[in-house]
Amino acid sequence: MKSDVEELMPRLLPVDCGESTEEVDLSGPPRNPQEYLRQVQLEASLCPDVVVAQIDPKKLKKKQTVNASVAGCLAAPEGFSPSLSWQQRQVSRFSDVRQSITKNRTHWSNHTLDDNVQLPKLTDEEGWKRFCLGEKTYPGPSACGLTDADQEPALDYSKVGFPPLLSIVSRFNQSTVLMLLDTLIGWFEEREFFPQLGRWLYALLACLEKPLLPEAHSSIRQLARRCAQVRSTMNSQWDDNLPALNLLICLVARYFEQVDLADQPE
Repeated sequence: MKSDVEELMPRLLPVDCGESTEEVDLSGPPRNPQEYLRQVQLEASLCPDVVVAQIDPKKLKKKQTVNASVAGCLAAPEGFSPSLSWQQRQVSRFSDVRQSITKNRTHWSNHTLDDNVQLPKLTDEEGWKRFCLGEKTYPGPSACGLTDADQEPALDYSKVGFPPLLSIVSRFNQSTVLMLLDTLIGWFEEREFFPQLGRWLYALLACLEKPLLPEAHSSIRQLARRCAQVRSTMNSQWDDNLPALNLLICLVARYFEQVDLADQPE
């Protein structure tokens, strides 16, 4: 009688079982095609019907489940949202920036970085926060105990954060871009906006390839909603951060086609 495996997986090739499978030597290479097929049969028969994977939860990446929210942005207070023509100009300029990055990526990625530019490892989220935002904004162990007397008069990028230079961002593959976007947006969710954060978010969006992956959709929508939330708390149309917040919302909604998040003309 045929086995259950044979019923589910009928033989595609006839196999001459002249020798008993118990006599097949699995330690050496097969001497002919028939012996190879008998080895395959024997190896298959030794496999358990059910296999349970041993998974170490500590090695699993965080936030593997993508929850793409369809919630829209908070409406801008009266007089705080940009005009449609302004949004269209920003999308056009952003498109030019992306084309320039793509065209010159190889050139800039071959530039030698300065000795003080040490890129963190991909999995070092804390290191990336300090690298992009600076120890003054995101203090780490190395910044503990610093006093005003320790501050050097010259510009120290480790303190204020490295700018998103083309020689830096051109080295990022899409895994790094997505990881860094997610990291900085998560940081922004619980803190206020400031210019250095805006520079990095703009640069990473410029490096984000289309079509977007599902996790990228979720991240940039989260970014636009957070920008709108911060904007809704502003008291003045002349706030220095308002143009940057409007720009990020515009790019997510208009360039990356999340049109339900777009500011509508007043």
